Amino acid sequence: MDVVEALVRCGGVADAAALTAMTSRRRLRTAVAAGSVVRLASGRYAVPEVDEGRRAAARVHGYASHLSAALLHGWEVKQRPIRPMVIVPRGRRVGASRSRGIDLVVRTIEADEVWQDRTRAGRTVIDCARDLAFDAALAVADSALRHGHVGAEELHHLAVVSPRTGRGRCLRVAELASPLAANPFESVLRAIAADVPGLDLEPQVVIDEDGFTARPDLVDRERRIVVEADSFAFHGTRAALVRDCVRYNALVLRGWLVLRFSWEHVMHDPDYVRRCLEEAVLGRPHRPTVRRSQAQKSAWGAEL
Repeated sequence: MDVVEALVRCGGVADAAALTAMTSRRRLRTAVAAGSVVRLASGRYAVPEVDEGRRAAARVHGYASHLSAALLHGWEVKQRPIRPMVIVPRGRRVGASRSRGIDLVVRTIEADEVWQDRTRAGRTVIDCARDLAFDAALAVADSALRHGHVGAEELHHLAVVSPRTGRGRCLRVAELASPLAANPFESVLRAIAADVPGLDLEPQVVIDEDGFTARPDLVDRERRIVVEADSFAFHGTRAALVRDCVRYNALVLRGWLVLRFSWEHVMHDPDYVRRCLEEAVLGRPHRPTVRRSQAQKSAWGAEL
């Protein structure tokens, strides 16, 4: 796989180990030398839009914001910004020639809400929640929590005291955000599921039944539905295929409905994903936990 494509699938920012699992070290070195991939720190790489955000902010004497700030913080995002995203404080005049090619927002911003050339972590998450689509905003919030740059209580407080315009969106993102989401792929899948009535998916729930244990990506405990974000990078080998077969068979035999979605489904065909989830809910009222005999436990074995 092309290095830039691999990086985009990882959320625009990734460690070397994740990238080389999808491509190769030689291709990564070549991409860095060509400037199509930016080295953020030792073993950490990002899309070139990271530097574009810095340059754009400097050009208009503002601060990289929204997705541009998220990338500078080293967070994974749903998609790269089409144009650099920059905030300038109210009252600062920016000529049309200097702002050309920049997604510019003029907004009140306090000194303690910025750091160097970007908005601080909490402000970045709130700006994304106010202005971006819900799935993109949730991916940013999950990333901020996952990296430990914002805490859940802090995020909820920032949402509560955010400007009235957009506060409802901020509260929704803060309520659903979780550090347990592994990547934007899972975050966007959870955002789609959040709009399905009756579905209550939680990330990384441990299922422990009859000597079998598993930690699926998303689980509705009440309806016994498992939803997996299947990435070829981690499921594309023969060994992974065998492991997945054992795991999914064990879940189905214990009464779980397993739905699997690819990155392409989630990112490019959310309507298909939503329809599948809606059908799953219609066909899965509350289900009791299935208990098996000792003979069945031995026959099915325990999950790896």
